[in-house]
Amino acid sequence: MQTTPDRHEYPAHWEADVVLRDGGTARIRPITVDDADRLVSFYEQVSDESKYYRFFAPYPRLSAKDVHRFTHHDFVDRVGLAATVGGEFIATVRYDRIGADGTPASAPADEAEVAFLVQDAHQGRGVASALLEHIAAVARERGIRRFAAEVLPANTKMIKVFTDAGYTQKRHFEDGVVRLEFDLEPTDRSVAVQRAREQRAEGRSVRRLLAPGSVAVVGTGRAPGGVGRSLLDNIRDAGYAGRLHAVNAAFPEDLKDLDGVPAHRSVRDIDGPVDLAVVAVPAEHVPQVVTECGEHGVQGLVVISAGYAESGPEGRERQRELVRHARTYGMRLIGPNAFGVINTSEQVRLNASLAPQMPRPGRIGLFAQSGAIGIALLSRLHRRGGGVTGVTGVSTFVSSGNRADVSGNDLIQYWYDDPDTDVVLMYLESIGNPRKFTRLARRTAAAKPLVVVQGAGSAPQGHAVRATRLPHATVSALLRQAGVIRVDTITELVDAGLLLARQPLPAGPRVAILGNSESLGLLTYDACLAEGLRPQRPLDLTTEASAADFHTALLHALEDDSCDAVVVTAIPAIGEASPGDAELAEALRSAAQAVPGKPVLVVHVELGGLAQALSAATSTAPQTGSSTPSGARLRPSQMLPPTTQPAPATGAPAESRLIPAYPAAERAVRALAEAVHYAQWRREATEPGRVPEYDDIDEKGAAEQIDALLARGQGLTLGTGETHQLLGRYGIDVRRAVPAFTPDDAVRAADGIGYPVALKATAPHLRHRADLGGVRLDLADEEQLRRAYAELTELFGEPEELRPVVQAMAPRGVDTVVRAVIDPAAGAVVSFGLAGPASQLLGDMAHRLVPVTDREAASLVRSIRTAPLLFGWRGSTPVDTPALEELLLRLSRLVDDHPEVVAVTLEPVVVAPHGLSVLGASVRLAPPPARDDLGPRTLPVY
Repeated sequence: MQTTPDRHEYPAHWEADVVLRDGGTARIRPITVDDADRLVSFYEQVSDESKYYRFFAPYPRLSAKDVHRFTHHDFVDRVGLAATVGGEFIATVRYDRIGADGTPASAPADEAEVAFLVQDAHQGRGVASALLEHIAAVARERGIRRFAAEVLPANTKMIKVFTDAGYTQKRHFEDGVVRLEFDLEPTDRSVAVQRAREQRAEGRSVRRLLAPGSVAVVGTGRAPGGVGRSLLDNIRDAGYAGRLHAVNAAFPEDLKDLDGVPAHRSVRDIDGPVDLAVVAVPAEHVPQVVTECGEHGVQGLVVISAGYAESGPEGRERQRELVRHARTYGMRLIGPNAFGVINTSEQVRLNASLAPQMPRPGRIGLFAQSGAIGIALLSRLHRRGGGVTGVTGVSTFVSSGNRADVSGNDLIQYWYDDPDTDVVLMYLESIGNPRKFTRLARRTAAAKPLVVVQGAGSAPQGHAVRATRLPHATVSALLRQAGVIRVDTITELVDAGLLLARQPLPAGPRVAILGNSESLGLLTYDACLAEGLRPQRPLDLTTEASAADFHTALLHALEDDSCDAVVVTAIPAIGEASPGDAELAEALRSAAQAVPGKPVLVVHVELGGLAQALSAATSTAPQTGSSTPSGARLRPSQMLPPTTQPAPATGAPAESRLIPAYPAAERAVRALAEAVHYAQWRREATEPGRVPEYDDIDEKGAAEQIDALLARGQGLTLGTGETHQLLGRYGIDVRRAVPAFTPDDAVRAADGIGYPVALKATAPHLRHRADLGGVRLDLADEEQLRRAYAELTELFGEPEELRPVVQAMAPRGVDTVVRAVIDPAAGAVVSFGLAGPASQLLGDMAHRLVPVTDREAASLVRSIRTAPLLFGWRGSTPVDTPALEELLLRLSRLVDDHPEVVAVTLEPVVVAPHGLSVLGASVRLAPPPARDDLGPRTLPVY
């Protein structure tokens, strides 16, 4: 580590693992005096051309002086970072602080020269771009605001690194050199560039795991049975399209194959590359396997082995070391304690999981942390009969186990632009990084549905992530704001997934209902009302309805412009004229295909054959020459191919005609309601609104006040005057409340304010509790004020306990509460609800992430269940909701501009027919939590 001449200790917090452009990983860390040999070895592997570009002259080797200079840093004015793989340098970057004359300088000089050198074998992997992000963050931390770089005109790759970064820059040519100068303050473009690179890199890192060209199963037993042998058999039996190898250190030296699969004692013995290693050996042997894989150039790991964080403190440390070990070699891993991965693409056909049967190909991407939940989801999507019946295929499946490295965020990055996936279903036991998850979810949901079941569990064992302090319901509300279809059970997850994968999105909430059962139609009608949909009166076709009757009725409903979706109800019919299941299914499919723009759902009762027929990939109508009489019910074996028959090609027209069938009206309607809400979010997301600018906001004055206040301590709740002053700088006026510790104090306060006034007890147990009698309103004169003061002290005790205040009367209206809080994991959140029991007892609060746009503010006001009280419920006068929305926007600006404002409560806020009055306010300041979404790209730390 650094020695005495260094001015700062080794900055360990600069160390980071990053995903590169090709999906591999590298470690970025500061360069120290201990790196002299690594630096020399690295330089020897750089081409003469790259050395020339770096030093502008032939420079075959580094002198001892060069090595000393490039390894001795003070971590303030001179900083060097290296990107490493396998412990060896693959690239370096350094900056040297300079003054206005270009000579070495110290603070307060705020400019530095920066230079890169990337090993030729690793050029084109995005190493320089990642290093630039990290060295820029280091420079900003050390007070440097601007970088300068001199580049030869022929070094187009490095010029592109700088120009593509998105920073504000200047460029000019002099003395045969291109000089670039750019500010390090992040811009909208630089953040967008960084996040686009993040998506591509993380998506490719997952693609390397899910679409490998070769797979080695490490820990394969010679005899059938056992985890390793089962994995090998599952991969082989699925028809894996790549090269497959069996590996076990216990194999005899003369064993060359295992049931036709090449056998090896070590990954090192395999000729040719190995893209993915599936590891199923005891935990104590995993480190040796990881080393062998890393040295052989394996790109990724799926670790099935257990005995890690789920087993206690020793296992947690073993898991941390596993992640560090894998990343040392540039590998990403799924697991440990994973169930496995599946890719049904015909070009891959990979079943590297413990699922004995390969799911049918389909358009659903499936993620589950829990292996047991993963099994349940695959079973429900694959089987015929029971629950939501019918077959629906998956594109890819990942069960991540302990989720030590690859997480749900990585899979969202992959599925975002995966052409084989139309719908994403996720079971998440926790959300380790809610801020990033909501950002990724918002972008993905704008392109394809994202359905999530969120467990109430904690983060996976061994994860060093900030825990959110937000209630579970608040996190759920924020997910919905980001476009996530949030459901409560895996049954609802599958229900919604079936509909979204098979049918178009509804254009609105208007629902037509038709079928051969009046009672089932009415149940469906009531379920629609309960879910907030707008159903039409059910059309009863009677139990005598034929398949042609269903076809005509459905066609008419779909052609009706007053209908956005259709629910068909069907019960078993008796009689020779009643349609067979296959006949009815074909009638419904043909009608839906004729008018394809609206979703169609079927609610069936004891009609397993109908559900299966609706899910059939080929026409199940009786064929010419069939021996089955018209109208007769067909057995499932007559209607569907066996499960081993290949499904139709993904995205085939037959797939789009499949109609989901549900065994209960409530389940069908709930899935439809989620689709309606999601479709509305998609439409609104195209015009997300804007964050208004207000000319009367004093951002600079607020920043100076906050800095002065925080100088007194790390965290503090502001006094009344300070609170009013700070809020006033953002146009939030709080009505003054004058303390009154005696009746005479109260009278003097009222004389100064002007009658009528309110007298309130502000003791913590009485604050905002008008129901306890601690508030007296509309006191018109001194006599009423003194009487009210005497009543309060007689009921509740001495003035010192009551802390009474006198305040001017506000216009009558609806009492509301507005809050803002900075959560260490989710970020800044603004909340709104009605004051009193609605929010305190029933939890009727709505939430939005900061910054809040004008559209989101309007939505926030209307999102609570008690919102009708603001809009003239039962003949009352509507209140001034535009003024309320402006208050929300101003508060959002305050906490967004000043993250030191970690908590604000405005209560009560009385919203009148004209204007509003903030009667109480509290503000808490503290150093803000670190923003991990604004810094350079990094993988989570364990």
